[in-house]
Amino acid sequence: MADLNTPVRYVKGIGEKKALALGKLGVFSLYDLVSYFPRKYEDRSVYKPIALAQDGESVCLRALVADTPRLSRVRRGLELVKLRIVDESGMAELTYFNQPYVKDNLHRGESYVFFGKMEVHGSRRSMVNPIYEREGQEGGVTGRIVPIYRLCAGLSQRTLMQAVRQGLEACAGLVPEVLPESLRQRCQLVQARYAYENIHFPADFGALELARRRLIFEELFVLACALGRMRSSRVRENGLPVAAPDPEEFYASLPFRPTNAQRRAVADALADMGSGQLMNRLVQGDVGSGKTLVAAALIWAVWKSGLGSAFMAPTEILAEQHFATLSGMLSPLGLRVGRLTGAMPAKEKREVKAALKSGELDLVIGTHALLSADVEYARLGLVVTDEQHRFGVNQRSALAGKGARPHVLVMSATPIPRTLALIIYGDLDVSVIDELPPGRQKVDTFAVNESYRQRLNNFIRRLTGEGRQVFVVCPMVEDNEELPQKLKSAQEHAKELAETFPELRVACVHGKMKAKDKDAVMAAFAAGETDILVATTVIEVGVDVPNAALMIVENAERFGLSQLHQLRGRVGRGSHKSYCVLVSDAEGEDVRARLSILCKSSDGFRISEEDLRLRGPGDFFGSRQHGLPETHIADLGADTQVLQRAKQEADALLAADPELKAPEHAALRERVEKLFQAGQDSFN
Repeated sequence: MADLNTPVRYVKGIGEKKALALGKLGVFSLYDLVSYFPRKYEDRSVYKPIALAQDGESVCLRALVADTPRLSRVRRGLELVKLRIVDESGMAELTYFNQPYVKDNLHRGESYVFFGKMEVHGSRRSMVNPIYEREGQEGGVTGRIVPIYRLCAGLSQRTLMQAVRQGLEACAGLVPEVLPESLRQRCQLVQARYAYENIHFPADFGALELARRRLIFEELFVLACALGRMRSSRVRENGLPVAAPDPEEFYASLPFRPTNAQRRAVADALADMGSGQLMNRLVQGDVGSGKTLVAAALIWAVWKSGLGSAFMAPTEILAEQHFATLSGMLSPLGLRVGRLTGAMPAKEKREVKAALKSGELDLVIGTHALLSADVEYARLGLVVTDEQHRFGVNQRSALAGKGARPHVLVMSATPIPRTLALIIYGDLDVSVIDELPPGRQKVDTFAVNESYRQRLNNFIRRLTGEGRQVFVVCPMVEDNEELPQKLKSAQEHAKELAETFPELRVACVHGKMKAKDKDAVMAAFAAGETDILVATTVIEVGVDVPNAALMIVENAERFGLSQLHQLRGRVGRGSHKSYCVLVSDAEGEDVRARLSILCKSSDGFRISEEDLRLRGPGDFFGSRQHGLPETHIADLGADTQVLQRAKQEADALLAADPELKAPEHAALRERVEKLFQAGQDSFN
């Protein structure tokens, strides 16, 4: 008797060879097989007479083979089978390319069902490579709504469809009902067995919609339950008590007034730390919104309670930048601030580590060097990580583990729609800084094509002549001849720019360089020793260069909107008027529409919502950086309303049964635990 964990090779009709191919698609068990949902569907349920089929229309025809199929070899590697089919309304010519077996499969005088795209030229009607089945055998690949799956080498649509059919028959009655009956009835969702059957082999489009609605809700509900349980387990931990001081004392020391959004974020975090429970808070704000000030206020508050803080940045140069900023804010108030990075001389490192161990430092700022086994903290009360998606959950946990349950603040300059943030950062409380400090420069943004290149070069000359600096971002590190489209590579484009502007200093930085070399190039640019810095997205989260006034993004269509917005945020940080130019020769309304959003808006949250709608969540974080398990059917961008309802229901259920111990929640608990196992290294 099979169960859902049965390896797929033991499912009837699959075997070792097909199982190896299915493994390339991530299908290893019977459950994986029935959860491998189609990417789209073809309506092959509607039959038409030959004479009524329109040009370009995909249709099913019931027709008689009118003559014996003829095989001809046009040249080596090209064989054609031609024949005519007829029905009561007319005739069509069929051509099969490199399918010589069709000659023996289709017999003159017999009736078949054909499905394909009709081509009409005057009175002549034809089809190329139509699918066919003998009339009376419909229900296989014609005469119904047919699922279309993503494939890999060794699998055809027909093979995969048959495998799924076998899988569904093998697990009849085994598919667990994850959703509690009361919830299913309340949300008007169909049963699991019906959903799995009709997502693969829908009786009609109404049944397909009911199946999709059920499975999307289930997937998002399980995800919300998993993150809700993770969050509740952390919230119950006691944290180091911090007597929340009046932040006005800190604000009075600043040469500017904090925004209301910054004050709200500080108040949220102080309330967390004063509650006696562990703080796990995300401060999310647009580029330049002043998240560092929030961190500084909390570091000061922790210091007032006799505790120290550690601030971790993703790169050496960012750590140096934060050291300068935070020292300037906090040292005048009496805090002893140090830094610890991998590039420091060994003697300096030893001195800093000794000062940390003895409690002589109130704040240390550094890179992952802060995680080293020999780094000990006397009284660590707060851990701050900048650009949190650059650190895995294990790194954050390792730093937090250096103290007796220190509070945790994570910061992100990637604006995310709030609903999605509550799911993605389900274990964190979220503060949003949704206003920019006064005086922050608006960056004028333009989308142009290659015909503007000369004007763009003249603009570079003008700005650099005024003493400004320029970022140029390319999608590739080096040229790749295998790509169908020619893309700008950082290395080659840097050479071109050096030839175009022999009077200017051009440098190149990319992710394949050693960290030490990258930091040296970035530091030289920050110091004004370089006029043009050509880079890959390695500078997306990078050094602050107030003198940089122009950002050029080559092949802009290759980047997501949120990523382009991050890149634009590298300029406009000083007192100079700044610009962003998006260069793209890609054709199509969708590309122009996407880039025009950047030109019209500087609101990172609005841009992120458009990005989510257009491209889904992966783009916010690069390759799987958001740590969410892959969704099989839900679209976190398009299904936001379902997401909200699923989260509400998950919160209500967990409030009543936090550990999912009730017998009716057993299947749900098992699914949630599987999610934890799948994402234990990357879950936020």
